[in-house]
Amino acid sequence: MNIIEVEELTRKFGHLIAADHLTFSVKLGEIFGLLGLNGAGKTTTVLMLATLLQPTRGTARVCGLDVLERSEEVRKAVGLVFEEPSVDIYLTGFENLDFHARMYGLTSEERRRRTLQALELVGLSERKDSLVKEYSGGMVRRLEIARAMLNQPQVLFLDEPTKGLDVQTRQLMWRYVKELNAQAGTTVFLTTSYLEEADQLCHRVAIIDRGKLKVAGTPEALKDSLGRSLISLKLSRGSKEEFLRLITNLEWVNRVDERDGLLEISVRGGGMKIPEFVRFVRERGFGLCAISSRRPSLGDVLLHYVGRGADHGERD
Repeated sequence: MNIIEVEELTRKFGHLIAADHLTFSVKLGEIFGLLGLNGAGKTTTVLMLATLLQPTRGTARVCGLDVLERSEEVRKAVGLVFEEPSVDIYLTGFENLDFHARMYGLTSEERRRRTLQALELVGLSERKDSLVKEYSGGMVRRLEIARAMLNQPQVLFLDEPTKGLDVQTRQLMWRYVKELNAQAGTTVFLTTSYLEEADQLCHRVAIIDRGKLKVAGTPEALKDSLGRSLISLKLSRGSKEEFLRLITNLEWVNRVDERDGLLEISVRGGGMKIPEFVRFVRERGFGLCAISSRRPSLGDVLLHYVGRGADHGERD
């Protein structure tokens, strides 16, 4: 069952197309990751799905509700954590959540129950009476997730939730997101530029570039699509063009990319081990000055579909 369904969703800002005819779906209860470089269109997509930005064209349904025709109901059914922190650092954790809960029209007793429940869910019960200005960056992000959970949302949107956090704090955040998904059954829609994060957390991911959806699938399936292993090499002797002609049509070669002066050869199945490959190359008159082999990563998948590693400064 799909809890989010998107069809031809498009958003223009003047001549810039930030989201370009996006079509995808998210299953009930999964952690779904939208991946891309800065300016790819991730935040624009989240804002449309959360009804904070109207699409130029196309349709989207969240929790079975049309985001345009039933936007108020959608807002009641979802939670959203923005990329930039937005809590009051001069209130305690409990006071921040209680203040936010008042906007839902809850009784005093219900506000207290949900606030304490949300704080416990993100591991902040013992610091509920501390001022937020005394919190670490990771604690602030967990408090924001707790705030987004006050209305017990069916879908939680997390826009770059660990941006700016250190590695150890990011890993703690991953644990809390997994627990949230498992314990509360909440569907999580995550945007991130940390590929390790997506690999650790997400059941499925989609890659977006310059507003266009490039590919979607499980992290493992996407990595497998590049081959079972990647051989990176640099020639010391022989024509690179001739070498490419030699290996491109071999049955055990999935694809060949050139990146940062290296040739990256995606190998199908078990492929060739490095000693076998070295022998294969030298027997054909080529020399090697560097060679290595590794399992493809999500980073390799992203670079394959995006084809660049720099921020091109588009609106996100």
